Amino acid sequence: MKVWLDGKLVDEKDATVSVFDHGVLYGDGVFEGIRVYGGRVFKRDAHMDRLFDSARQIRLAIPYTKQEIVEAMEETIAANAIIDGYIRLVVTRGPGTLGLSPFKCANPCVYVIADQIALYPQEMYDNGMAVIVAKTLRTSANMLDPGVKSLNYLNNIVAKIEAIDAGVGEAIMLNVDGYVAECTGDNLFIVETGGVVTPPLSAGILPGITRAFVLGLAAELGMGATEENITPERLYAADECFLTGSAAEVIAVTKIDGAIIGTGKAGPVTQKLLAAFRAYIATGKWS
Repeated sequence: MKVWLDGKLVDEKDATVSVFDHGVLYGDGVFEGIRVYGGRVFKRDAHMDRLFDSARQIRLAIPYTKQEIVEAMEETIAANAIIDGYIRLVVTRGPGTLGLSPFKCANPCVYVIADQIALYPQEMYDNGMAVIVAKTLRTSANMLDPGVKSLNYLNNIVAKIEAIDAGVGEAIMLNVDGYVAECTGDNLFIVETGGVVTPPLSAGILPGITRAFVLGLAAELGMGATEENITPERLYAADECFLTGSAAEVIAVTKIDGAIIGTGKAGPVTQKLLAAFRAYIATGKWS
């Protein structure tokens, strides 16, 4: 595998960062997970905008333009012959001292990995997945802007451990007010009387690229599509539930904390949205 690292392609074994990099020492950096379909970067501009917005909020100066990073991704895709796959684009603060100050890191590190990904097994896409509501709460928006897609994922990881211990694929995280926020790596939707509902950004969630796309699809299909606070009780009583994410795409949730959701199968609204999502991808008429 070839990895694009600080301006050039290198072999995987040579793709290394310093142990003094603040991305390693403190999780100080930002990233994007991006889909590749037909050898092309999906929702490229939206991902670039979010990456640079995240970096700006933590005062991290990315040493390349958006176009240069797009070209780096395209170069990495071609070097690894990726047709349908996944990109992990990372910007770290760069090497510095053992202190916290980010301003002693002179050279941010940028790298691009292009590979395959299978976030969940095919069986879950066919039959839906079981999840839990985690005891670990989502970091409050008053503490850290949830729009910053940072390298510090420990909050999500602890909740993911809860899911693994419970023998399920994902964990739903509540915010400090007791409302549904998001999962450890995906946004969440419920279906009520044929319309889709997802938590608002004010619930402390990442503004997911696939989330926004699915909201748009739902509107185009004539479904109600709203952003509202969701209580756990409302979650359990939903007709359907599904998750969205760049890696996950669209996947049905059929059981939460052991309680069956709807019919216990991927519901008609979820199936319709997934079919519309895949049909749109197949057209190739996107950027």
